[in-house]
Amino acid sequence: MTVRPTDKIDKTDKTHEIDTSRPHPARMYDWYLGGKDNHPVDEEMGRQMLALDPRVPVMARVNRAFMHRATRWLTEHGVRQFLDIGTGIPTEPNLHQVAQGIAPDARVVYCDNDPIVLAHSAALLRGTPEGATEYLRADVREPDAVIEGARAVLDFTRPVALSLVALLHFVPDEDGAHELVDGLLSQLPTGSYLMMTHATADFTPEESTAAVEKLTAAGITLALRSRTGFARFFDGLDLVEPGVAVVDRWHPELGDPVPGQDDGVMPGYGAVGRKP
Repeated sequence: MTVRPTDKIDKTDKTHEIDTSRPHPARMYDWYLGGKDNHPVDEEMGRQMLALDPRVPVMARVNRAFMHRATRWLTEHGVRQFLDIGTGIPTEPNLHQVAQGIAPDARVVYCDNDPIVLAHSAALLRGTPEGATEYLRADVREPDAVIEGARAVLDFTRPVALSLVALLHFVPDEDGAHELVDGLLSQLPTGSYLMMTHATADFTPEESTAAVEKLTAAGITLALRSRTGFARFFDGLDLVEPGVAVVDRWHPELGDPVPGQDDGVMPGYGAVGRKP
């Protein structure tokens, strides 16, 4: 379903209930970024993550900065359509603001399955009159539904940039993470792109093991992949230089550095690949 600012959320619809009894990755991410759309349970788990690695908020900002740089690169190279899955709680500048700031006719579909994102969807929909900015409530685990909803806004005869930023490390291999990405890309035309970031344990194995244990106990799945595991998502694609990179080192000239990003290696990878 596509949600517009005038739509009302049915308070009796149980699918829109927000569970505040356990932490949620989107709300924790919001807390890391200094947002206010989170609850004490999210802050508590966030502080436990900070105790393991104080750079977690820096990593959240580094992920956002990658999205800004990759969107800028793609738009400057002619891409005018974006499908952003796992949107999260709005944090300006959003993807559409970056893209439409360069190309006002850019069209962006945001997709998330989280009720709290639905509740804030109006904040995502203030785009340019020349372009389009829409919100789709759907789950990455249902790629056909995602594509079907996106077709109402995007022209699938033209290239689409698929954005999966800080999302797939919440989908384990046993849930078919690589197959999900393959399924999405298979429905995009030649010349489309995949832009993606992913957390890794490659540089902080002990802290990462402890983080996975704490999050698992709280009901949050975290599948930290190696560089090789991350690179598999780009099998069959032509990687944009410099290929798979530590996330803050992907085209740093396209944006300002995040304070604190040079305090050791950031534990995540980023890449952009083109579908031939």
